[in-house]
Amino acid sequence: MNRDVARAVEAVLMVALEPVVPGLLAELIEVSGDEIESTCAELAASYEAEGRGFQLVRVAGGYRFQSHPDMAPFVERFALEGMSAKLSAAALETLAIVAYKQPVSRAQIAAVRGVNVDGVVRLLAQRGYIEEVGHASGPGQAVLFGTTPAFLERLGLDSLADLPPIGDLVPGTELLEEIEAGFAPGADA
Repeated sequence: MNRDVARAVEAVLMVALEPVVPGLLAELIEVSGDEIESTCAELAASYEAEGRGFQLVRVAGGYRFQSHPDMAPFVERFALEGMSAKLSAAALETLAIVAYKQPVSRAQIAAVRGVNVDGVVRLLAQRGYIEEVGHASGPGQAVLFGTTPAFLERLGLDSLADLPPIGDLVPGTELLEEIEAGFAPGADA
């Protein structure tokens, strides 16, 4: 590993507010993208081997420093003291719908959830997890929403392809049939 390149990568990532894509790092440091990728991989491995309290990770298509997951209790106490930053169950459900069905309109989200979602959509947009990504081609040209890089960053994902398959998150047909049978007239209470 070229030590000067490694130091330059560290310096840029240390001051970056968002993940930095490899192409930009390569341009800034004036080396190839392959050299950036290998340098970042080596740096990440060395930080892990040294047991550091931080990691170099690839998220949202770029690289950034973040605290090591086993340091979460300390970071949470520091960052969240006196604040409630948790999302409600309704907000998490809505965010999941947007993540898996995007681009999606408010009406489509409401149809899946069965309730009005205007306030939740507004909250998720204010927090920077979803944004307007276009308009539907049908009557009224409804606003369509999609997730943001901040959503990927918060979940530690590099891309939407890293989301777990939706099939892994829903019960199988046997369980659904068993549940339905329990609600059928004459079923034991």
